Amino acid sequence: MAGNTQFEEFIAEEVKTLKGVYVPVKAGILRRALIRETRCDKLHPNPDDEFCKPKVGPNYGIISDYMNRFREERGHSRQYCDERLVVEKIRPDGYLILNGHHRWAAALRLGYGRIPIEIVDLTDETDIREILKKSKHDKRVALDLDEVVFVSGDAPAEKPLPFPTRKVYKERLRLGVPALFRFLNKNGYDVWVYTAGYYSADYIRRLFKKYHVHISGAVTGLGRKTADGAKVRKEMETLIGNKYPVTIHVDNDMLLRVSGLTKEVGEYAIGGASAEWSQRVMEIIKKIEKHE
Repeated sequence: MAGNTQFEEFIAEEVKTLKGVYVPVKAGILRRALIRETRCDKLHPNPDDEFCKPKVGPNYGIISDYMNRFREERGHSRQYCDERLVVEKIRPDGYLILNGHHRWAAALRLGYGRIPIEIVDLTDETDIREILKKSKHDKRVALDLDEVVFVSGDAPAEKPLPFPTRKVYKERLRLGVPALFRFLNKNGYDVWVYTAGYYSADYIRRLFKKYHVHISGAVTGLGRKTADGAKVRKEMETLIGNKYPVTIHVDNDMLLRVSGLTKEVGEYAIGGASAEWSQRVMEIIKKIEKHE
């Protein structure tokens, strides 16, 4: 692909073609498992991403760095761009890039025909409505996967899953999370987990099943950029508030009891050693239950 001006014209034409037309569709577990790469011309830039904003992106310095890296890696092996682009299937054709616009641009400018991808099915409005429809409880607990449930480094964690399962499910759960979730299930709470990461919702559900616990809702891709994102989030918050008179938000250091529609908030410090975190959360919830 030629110079920067021509590339910007190409992006503008892509945005014009997609804007108001594309619709995310579920790819299905087999497609996600079997398709590991695709033709570069089957990938489309996200019209709502900064990459496509004329006054913001693309960043040609980043593209140039990726081009140099790809040239170097291809000189040593046939594999290039070993970090897969994260995409979602769209109608009418191809895949929308969620993460990896500059790598895609580098591959295009080098004339590569194909590029590695990871297809995900992110949570959408229909999924949330279905979760609410299936729920049999009127109270829930919500936790952030990235900041609260998953851990890294030397933080207290559950034992790794057995081999070869842990090669598929690489995330480590915070110590005590399965016990906490079982406690919540037993005491009539729906458990919802949220993540800005680009996980497929059914991947998250299967991960927790490996620990023999159930979650009611997995809301993924909160960082996804969409034109009507703020409006949809507000509508979903209203639906959730109507369904659950009470939601308990659990953070690392604080537990918040929130009234669904009035938004009245009660704050409870969790405290204690990190290894005792889940036990402290259960104790606080028991106290809340006792006084209601």
